[in-house]
Amino acid sequence: MATQTNPGVTILVKALPQPSKKYGETVCCAGVTSDRKWKRLFPVCFRHLSGDSSFARWDRVSFDYGRPIHDAREESCHVHEESIKIIGKLAENERSRFLNPMILGSAKAAEALGHSLALIRPKKTQFFAKAKSKIEVEQSRESFRKSASQTSMFDQELAEMEPSPYDFRFKFEDDAGPHEYQNGDWEAHAMFWRETKRSSEAAALKWMHAVFNEDYPKRGMVFALGNQAKRPQTWQLLGVIRLDVALQEEFIF
Repeated sequence: MATQTNPGVTILVKALPQPSKKYGETVCCAGVTSDRKWKRLFPVCFRHLSGDSSFARWDRVSFDYGRPIHDAREESCHVHEESIKIIGKLAENERSRFLNPMILGSAKAAEALGHSLALIRPKKTQFFAKAKSKIEVEQSRESFRKSASQTSMFDQELAEMEPSPYDFRFKFEDDAGPHEYQNGDWEAHAMFWRETKRSSEAAALKWMHAVFNEDYPKRGMVFALGNQAKRPQTWQLLGVIRLDVALQEEFIF
């Protein structure tokens, strides 16, 4: 597998950890190059979600990669994880002008272009939280423990990771019609735990409802969507991003 170097990708997506028999707990991350090309980074392990070695949304990272063996999607990169470096950050006042030209009307529109990742501006959004059963929470907890034990060095932080007791979801419309997607954005779940520790679970849920049902839609919100390698017709909500609607003059460079 020939190795290439990507000189810079602005991270937009850090999805929830998923179990992997080969890599332990892995994360699907994705971002955009300076010429607005999507790149999917995989595998990225749990430690890059939190702590000193983590990168965040809007960070610009470089990395070495090769073509995946079992993933034919054009945007996918098999990342050499040890090569990931944070090299900058996309300034807040540059984000709308940079990303708005990439926004499509729906996942169907992205599919027609042969893309497996897309940004859309959803309409009539409704965020809600659905309580998980005790069995579902324990199954998630056990998944983290098993994945931690599969890594070459036991990941205590991962083994002790507490799954969210709620399934966060969005109902919305796009140019292809109405949808209901699970919110697979890591940052939403981190938001829940951060606010729960700061105040209470009830206060955290109330705050999230205000953020996703009032603040973000009023100020500007986009969804990062991605399809599945084995089921390309199935799309998922990977990232919920606060992004202003650009004025027409912002498209003039």
